[in-house]
Amino acid sequence: MREVMVEHHLRGRDITDPRVLHVMQQIPRHQFVPPELEKEAYTDRPLPIGESQTISQPYIVALMTQLARVTPESRVLDIGTGSGYQAAVLSELCKQVYSIEIIESLAEEARQRLARLGYDNVEVRAGDGYFGWHEKSPFDAIIVAAAPAEIPEPLVDQLAPGGRMVIPVGKQNQDLVVVEKDAQGATRQWRETPVAFVPMTGKARSARSED
Repeated sequence: MREVMVEHHLRGRDITDPRVLHVMQQIPRHQFVPPELEKEAYTDRPLPIGESQTISQPYIVALMTQLARVTPESRVLDIGTGSGYQAAVLSELCKQVYSIEIIESLAEEARQRLARLGYDNVEVRAGDGYFGWHEKSPFDAIIVAAAPAEIPEPLVDQLAPGGRMVIPVGKQNQDLVVVEKDAQGATRQWRETPVAFVPMTGKARSARSED
């Protein structure tokens, strides 16, 4: 089922990075979904993981990872840990992953799951991803799995020169946006594709309400 997922839903579309394809072939996604959904773990759709949250569809995880252009030396910020699947993918491709989850129970479950499965270069904490993880910055890549109405400035600030952030942005209609920072610290951004993520909560929710 994992091989079918990779061949049909990833390689069969526009996922061409061999490292991303290899890692997603190896990682046991069924370990990151509730037991009753294990048989659906390799279908190309999001699945509920509790607390009104979801694990993103495999294609979107692969696309965001490919767009981030991480290297074996990258230090990466993963926002919206959820079950920990995106963090696991990144851990196989990067030097260090810092992952933030705003729901404490999910953060603790993900921390235990990742440790049990041997992903020892991932550090998970509970917190509001809008503000990033200043003490560990700058980051070579930032991947965000919840949609704010606007790109949070703290995340742009914590992106290292030469780095990339991949983030869903929008209220009713969302687009996957790539923010790239050049060596001088200037940024440019572009929209890749329409997406549907859960809204970012915490500070992002209050900012959305003020608008």
